[in-house]
Amino acid sequence: MLKRPIFGLGKYVNNIMTAINEGEEARRLYKEIRFCTHCEPELPCGANPVLSIDARAKILIVGQAPGSKVHDSGIPWNDQSGRELRNWLGVTEDEFYNPQNFAIVPMGFCYPGKGKQGDLPPKKVCAPMWHPAVNAVLKHVKLTLLIGKYAQDYYLPTALQITLTKAVADFALYLPDFFPLPHPSPRNFIWKARNPWFNESVLPVLKDEVQKALYG
Repeated sequence: MLKRPIFGLGKYVNNIMTAINEGEEARRLYKEIRFCTHCEPELPCGANPVLSIDARAKILIVGQAPGSKVHDSGIPWNDQSGRELRNWLGVTEDEFYNPQNFAIVPMGFCYPGKGKQGDLPPKKVCAPMWHPAVNAVLKHVKLTLLIGKYAQDYYLPTALQITLTKAVADFALYLPDFFPLPHPSPRNFIWKARNPWFNESVLPVLKDEVQKALYG
């Protein structure tokens, strides 16, 4: 059987090991996804699915796909985008990486490689293959954060007809179940500069919704 380290940094191993030991369904599914090699021939750096699921999680984060740094470490959002995301959410690293708080499930589980303008899109096969099963074991999720257009198009029926900016501006329409967000990548600095209302009007509500889901 293919062997891979579950996570790259010892600081988070105990939390993750606890998570996969809670609940037979979540444990089995986590292992199945971690050892998935369905797309490996198409992946320049090989298959290394990155996720965190725990049946007790209260918030689900659906992103795009791991970047190269996350691929190497095996820790989701372990990069500059992750630091910005935690700032948006108003949570500490310990809160973020506590699997009883957040389940982290990208649209594509493996690093897809580089394109002409940033990373390639997530592999289209991952979400239909695995997300229904993931959502089935996450029975206590109160809020799902949809980060980026790929996640929004998959989870929001109306998203295909509107822009990401429109979906984020109309976030209240999707509450209390979903909260659409842009990607917190440093590459998105132009979008942030053009849309100052995001910091002023969206982030305060996002922080409140996260606190409510975690501790309300």
